[in-house]
Amino acid sequence: MPSTPELDWDDTSDRADATRGLIDKLEPCVIRNEAGRVVWDNDRWDFLNKDECPDTVHPSLWRQGRLNTAQGLFEVVPGIYQVRGLDVSNMTIIEGETGVVVVDPLTSKEVAAEGFALYTRNRGERPVKAVIYTHSHGDHFGGVLGVTTNAAVQAGECAVVAPDEFMHHAVSENIFAGPAMLRRAVYMYGRSLPVGPEGSVGFGLGQALSTGTVGLVAPTESITGTGQELVIDGVRLSFQLVPDTEAPSEMNFYLPDHRVLLIAENVNHTLHNVLTLRGAQVRDAHAWASYITESIQLFQDAEVLIGSHNWPTWGRERVTRMLTEQRDAYAYLHDQTVRLMNQGLTGPEIAEEIQSFPGELGKAWSVRGYYGSISHNVKAVYQRYMGWYDGNPAHLWQHPPVEQAKRYVKAIGGADATVASAREAFEGGDLRWAAELLNHVLFAEPEHTAARELQISTYETLGFAQENGTWRNIYLTGAKELREAGQERRRTGAPGKESVDMLAALATGQIFESMAVRLDGPRASAHRLLLRWEFSDTDEVWTLLVGNGVLTPMRGDGPGGEGPQLTLRLERATLDLVLAQRTTFQEAISSGAVTAEGDVSVLSTFHGLLEAPRRNFPIVLP
Repeated sequence: MPSTPELDWDDTSDRADATRGLIDKLEPCVIRNEAGRVVWDNDRWDFLNKDECPDTVHPSLWRQGRLNTAQGLFEVVPGIYQVRGLDVSNMTIIEGETGVVVVDPLTSKEVAAEGFALYTRNRGERPVKAVIYTHSHGDHFGGVLGVTTNAAVQAGECAVVAPDEFMHHAVSENIFAGPAMLRRAVYMYGRSLPVGPEGSVGFGLGQALSTGTVGLVAPTESITGTGQELVIDGVRLSFQLVPDTEAPSEMNFYLPDHRVLLIAENVNHTLHNVLTLRGAQVRDAHAWASYITESIQLFQDAEVLIGSHNWPTWGRERVTRMLTEQRDAYAYLHDQTVRLMNQGLTGPEIAEEIQSFPGELGKAWSVRGYYGSISHNVKAVYQRYMGWYDGNPAHLWQHPPVEQAKRYVKAIGGADATVASAREAFEGGDLRWAAELLNHVLFAEPEHTAARELQISTYETLGFAQENGTWRNIYLTGAKELREAGQERRRTGAPGKESVDMLAALATGQIFESMAVRLDGPRASAHRLLLRWEFSDTDEVWTLLVGNGVLTPMRGDGPGGEGPQLTLRLERATLDLVLAQRTTFQEAISSGAVTAEGDVSVLSTFHGLLEAPRRNFPIVLP
C-alpha cells in the first residue's frame, strides 16, 4: 500500500468541520421512491467508520470517504443551512424574510424532497421563494421538483436563477453526449460495484449519486456578469460569473450580510477534474485558477466558505488558505504542463514528470487527488492545447484497437507468449505493462481465459492501491465486467425511459437537435423527408428536413416553399410523452392526441432512421 508521509495524519480540522453544526440527521438514512425502490442509502457506508483501514483501500481515500459520509442538516451560520450526505452534492438553504432560497437541489426529486423535509422539521414551514443552480451539471439541478413545482415557477411564486448559457450547456452535456457519458460513468463512479473494502468506497467528491427521478425547470433569470446583484426575499446576493471553469456555465455568489462565500464546485476538499473521466469538454485550468484569484480579491471579508460538495471552512485566514491552495493547484498543473509541452514532451510524458505538487502544496489535504488526479489532469491540459495528436507521424493513422491488438500479439509470438510476458511483468510489480499486454490479448482473442483471469488480478491490484477514488472504481469495474464477460457481451443495452420532467424543460429546438445526433446518416442518405410539426399549446411550427444523411431542424416552413410530406398537429407535452416512451406516435394518433395530415408512413420511416444509443457498450473487451 502506498505511504503518504507528507500528510499530517494528526490534523483533525477536517473532521471537526465535516461534523460542525449538526442539527438533525435521517435515521435510517435510506430514501425510496414512490414504488419503494431505494434511491439513496447512506447507511451502507457505515463500514468506513472503522479506524483501521484495510489493505484493500488507500488510507488517504479511506479518510476522505469517512469525512464524506457525515449526513444530516447542518447550520453553517444562523440563517444558512446545508443538507449533506443525502447525495453526491450539497443542498444549501438560505432563510429570507418570509421564505427560503434553495441552492443546488441535488440530483433527484426524492432526495431533495427528503432533505427539504428534514430542514422543515427542524426550522418550520417556509415557502421556497427561489431556486439557484450554480452550474450546468445534473447533480445540482436534477432534484428541483422536490423543492418546488412548475406551477409555482410559472405563477411567479418561485424564481429560478442560473448562470448565463445554463440551458445550452445542460442540454449539450446531459442530452447530446449523455448515453456515452452514462456508460463511462458506470466505471468512474463504480455504480455496479458492491460497497465495501473490496469494492466502492466513494470517489472523493462524494460517495455516490442518488438514482431517483431527475427533473429540470428552466431558469427565469440569468446571471450575465460578475458584480450582478439580486435581493430575493430580503437576501442579498452578489454574483461572480465563472464560465469555463469546473463547468462551461457556472457562478459563485457572496452573501454579504452573512459573510459567506458559496464557491459552487470550483473549490472542493479534493483536486477536481480538468477533464472528467466519464467524458466532457476539456476545462480551462488557467481560467479556473484566475477566477479563484478573482474570488480572493472580490470577497476578502468572507469568513465562511461553502461549496456544492464536501464540507465548509470557517475563519477568514483558513478560507483564504483554502482558496489559495486550490488556485495554486490548478495554476501549477496548467503552467508546468505548458512549460514541458513547449519543451517537446507529450501528455503521457508530462504526466510522468509531474507526479506531485511541490513544497507546502504537496502537504495540503484539500488538493489530494481523490477525484481528479495530477496524471489525468496534466493530460487534459495538454489535450486542450494540442489535441489528440502528439506530433509523431507513427501515431497519425494507427490501426483501431482490435486490429492493433492482433498485430501486437502476433509480433510478440502469439497470445500465450504475450500472457507469459504479462505474468512476468505482474509478478515483477510492473502492473501498468501487464495491463497493457493483457489488453492486447483480450482485444485480439476475447475468449482467452488465462489473459482474462490475469487481467482481473491486475486491475484489482491496481485498484486497491489507488488514492484516487475514480481510478479505483475504474480498475475494479473493469475487473468486475471481465468476470461477467459472457453475460455483459450478450447485453446490447436497450435504452431506458427518459425523464418526462427533464424533456419538458427543454426547448423544442433542443429536442430536435438531440434527434439529429441520433440519425443514422448512412441509411438516412437514401431518403429525403420533410415533416412539419405544429404545436397547438406553444404556437410553434417546426420543419424537419432529412437530406444528405443530415437532420436539419428549421423554425417555421421548409426550404424554398417545399411542401411537407406529413404535417403533425399536437401539444408539446405529447411529444415529450412519446420520447419518454410513455406512449407511441401510433397510440397518440389513434387517441386523437396527434392529428396527422399527409403520408403517415413518413413518420415510421423517420423514426426508423433514429438510432437508439447503446446503454451498455463494451469497454474492457471489443
